[in-house]
Amino acid sequence: MPNIKSAIKRVELAKARTIKNAAAKSTLRTSIRRFEESLNTNAESATLALRKACRALDKASSKGLVHKNMAARKKSRLMRKLSKQFAQVS
Repeated sequence: MPNIKSAIKRVELAKARTIKNAAAKSTLRTSIRRFEESLNTNAESATLALRKACRALDKASSKGLVHKNMAARKKSRLMRKLSKQFAQVS
């Protein structure tokens, strides 16, 4: 544990940021998982879930939680899953 006042504050802020980032990443993973689960239902609910997942990825990348290229790659893969799943049905 640090003795200097500013270092103590930095430790506290780091803990708070870690908790906040963990919660945001959990929310992001949940939205992606919900999209993948909705692929088994109909195209309309899957499309809605995809839009929510893409929005969550965009927010996470804009806040620096994930890298922008990682967010773009995930969005591309999710969109490809959606089109592949429902191209066979249509």
